[in-house]
Amino acid sequence: MKLPRAYRAALAAAVIVTLFPASPALADQPTPVSSPVVSGPIPGTVPGDRLAEAVEDTYPFFSTPDDLAASGYVEREFYLSGVADGWDQLGNQVATDVPYRTRIVVRRPAQDRKFNGTALVEWQNVTAGYDLDALWNGAAMMRAGYAWIGVSAQRVGVDQLRGWSPARYGALDVTGGGRFTADELSYDIFAQAAQAVRARGKDAPLARLGLRTVLAIGASQSAARMTVYYQSILPQVAPVFDGYAFIVGSAPTRVGPEPVFQVLSETDVRTPVRPSPDTDRFRRWEVAGGAHSGWRGQQYRAPISVRDLGTAPVYDCAQPPFSRVPVDHATAAAYDHLVRWVRTGVAPPTAPPLVFDADGTKARDSLGLALGGIRYSQVSVPTAVNTGDNAGQSFCFLFGSHQPFDEATLHGLYPSRVGYLARVALADLGNVRAGYLLPADARENLRAAVGSGVGG
Repeated sequence: MKLPRAYRAALAAAVIVTLFPASPALADQPTPVSSPVVSGPIPGTVPGDRLAEAVEDTYPFFSTPDDLAASGYVEREFYLSGVADGWDQLGNQVATDVPYRTRIVVRRPAQDRKFNGTALVEWQNVTAGYDLDALWNGAAMMRAGYAWIGVSAQRVGVDQLRGWSPARYGALDVTGGGRFTADELSYDIFAQAAQAVRARGKDAPLARLGLRTVLAIGASQSAARMTVYYQSILPQVAPVFDGYAFIVGSAPTRVGPEPVFQVLSETDVRTPVRPSPDTDRFRRWEVAGGAHSGWRGQQYRAPISVRDLGTAPVYDCAQPPFSRVPVDHATAAAYDHLVRWVRTGVAPPTAPPLVFDADGTKARDSLGLALGGIRYSQVSVPTAVNTGDNAGQSFCFLFGSHQPFDEATLHGLYPSRVGYLARVALADLGNVRAGYLLPADARENLRAAVGSGVGG
């Protein structure tokens, strides 16, 4: 007996499903990321009164003191609002459509001709109890033409903002009215910020800029949050970032379509065991002598802390704190590589790891400097012992150490000034050729060497 056509079609479909079951990616379509409502720019600039009753008389918390106008940049702040899904750290969805309201800070070229087409979306770090733009590197980012967007995604940072300026931030909430206090909404809020960055129109955060690439960046605790997102949540939701940079913190081991770049200071490498090898989707760089939180960041943030918090912290560490090895030179090079990786498929160069002794401690030379890793001229042509290690109160263990050589040691190492400067130039020329250092940062290192007076 001939079966009806509809029955035969259904039977054939059942056979196909049985023999070739749908993959999870096809069977369960990823959840789309909502587009938030963007309001702003919020009026108010430095100088202002954070406690003023009128919003226009206040100003953005930790507004940068960098001379943006000289580089053709502007700083703008926007409110983001909408509904977000909640996730736990294992990737389980725990809530849907929870109302939220937060803010983003945007530092961007004023004109498209200065824009390189890439937005760096930073998950603001809240380890200190307030939002910290840990990865804002104004000189390098503005030189290259990046847009930088800081996202307030976590409860601690938002709660501090609410008290810091009630008129400006009092209506912010990322907890669903206190129902989700473990940052369950933070992952979706961060992703929605990327959606806001991608929005077009004259009132959008990157209005009239020719955006091509959106990268997620995060440091330390924020890198850990991004690791949860990439590892456990991203497989279930639609992608909104083109690539990821995990700085001085953890990185995912899952292999996904979006490339992952991890940059670690010496502080962050505490074992010879590396969780993930380099692949065509993953790169890990380790910077010898660098600190989790080094000199450059401390110098930048000190006057902002005085302005916005009333004081800059002072630390009593076991060793003189704050390594001078510029880990930000590695991140600047990494961003450029990551953009190229996303756009062309050309993977970044690999880098040697730090070296460990048989007992599991870091191998060091006779001067006390770490062996292996990316070695900028501050380490390969040293004038001080810079390490990633320290101890003492509070965050001292993250600051690394800096102990300048005495005059006798310097003279023994560099009897000739010309010889010293030539060694610095050659060391960083090698780093430029290897892809670990941008030419402009190599010139900065040389200028600092010239100004040091070392040699002779």
